[in-house]
Amino acid sequence: MHYKRMPIEIESPEEMGYGSIRCNLAESSLRDRSLGELNLECEINLNDLVLQYGDHRGHPQLRAILAEQGQCDPNGVLLTVGAAGALFIISTTLLNPGDHLIVLRPNYATNIGTPRAIGCEISYLDLSFERGWRYTAADIKALLRPNTRLISLTTPHNPTGVVLPLDELGAIAALAEAQGCYLLVDETYKDLTIVAAGAAPSPTPYASAISDRIISVSSLSKAYGLPGLRMGWLLTRDTDLALRFLAAKEQIHIGGAIIEEEIAWQVLRQRAAWLPRIQAEVRRGLDIMQAWMAQQVHLEWVQPQGGVVCFPRIKPDAPIDVERFYRTLNASGTFVGPGHWFEQDRRYMRIGFGWPTPNELEEGLENVTAALADSVNLS
Repeated sequence: MHYKRMPIEIESPEEMGYGSIRCNLAESSLRDRSLGELNLECEINLNDLVLQYGDHRGHPQLRAILAEQGQCDPNGVLLTVGAAGALFIISTTLLNPGDHLIVLRPNYATNIGTPRAIGCEISYLDLSFERGWRYTAADIKALLRPNTRLISLTTPHNPTGVVLPLDELGAIAALAEAQGCYLLVDETYKDLTIVAAGAAPSPTPYASAISDRIISVSSLSKAYGLPGLRMGWLLTRDTDLALRFLAAKEQIHIGGAIIEEEIAWQVLRQRAAWLPRIQAEVRRGLDIMQAWMAQQVHLEWVQPQGGVVCFPRIKPDAPIDVERFYRTLNASGTFVGPGHWFEQDRRYMRIGFGWPTPNELEEGLENVTAALADSVNLS
């Protein structure tokens, strides 16, 4: 393994210090919740919890809830240290130097960084603004090789918020089955598919329910505003593969943190009460984004269908000094996720509309507008 720090981590708000940021539009989750707030919402009780080694796969009752959503055996559910932990286990279990990976780009950095550290062969399915960040099974098929071991997708997609249609997911799963490889579906934003104002959320099963060749990954970090719990999971219907993933977890850290798993279980068993409030927060943030984007002269976007992030760009013909734009914006105390975090041109930026309060979001967006106006190149 050849590790290299990723720009998205080096320049992350937590590394910079949250106190130095006035309007944080760089986050890709709902706003973080305090333990006190969580206790009020979910009636968390830890008084009788014994701090012992737990089940190596993770909290049995929590895994049962997830197995029902994934239509798999509870032993096919593995609790991990965030979604990042699940992605690490999957990559290091399935990929070796000489193996081939197909992965979307742009993407959450770990989906690319860990395979690179392994040294496997990588084909990037480079998504484009002009195609609405969309792709098809035919695009995947064109990249298949005899040594393809893994196809890596994300839906809803980070950083664009685009959702892969179910029929395309099924077609890509069929390709994986025919190839004899696995299909990883990072579903961290699964519970944040955007619904119309006033509509009730309708949770869908995990993608792993479709095929034994699909591995689903998710967590409590993004949709529930609980990244500090470091609670994620993977799901598979392949019993032999589930045992390989368990062996990897046991060799990395044996089991999980009992306290974190207990809190996660108590949150998810009351999930039905959370989702309407969560969806209302997402809808409110998106409404603010839509109204603001409608007024922009120098920006364009593909409206997100899920998650709490979007990926607008400074129009190719807009006379903007991009580096001056970022300097001016950051000087105002406002931060976004610049395109280079996702190996894209810095004319792109990820804007998170779920983490900031409505007032912070509106102020931050006003600062983006002002920084663009200040950075017009008249020469």
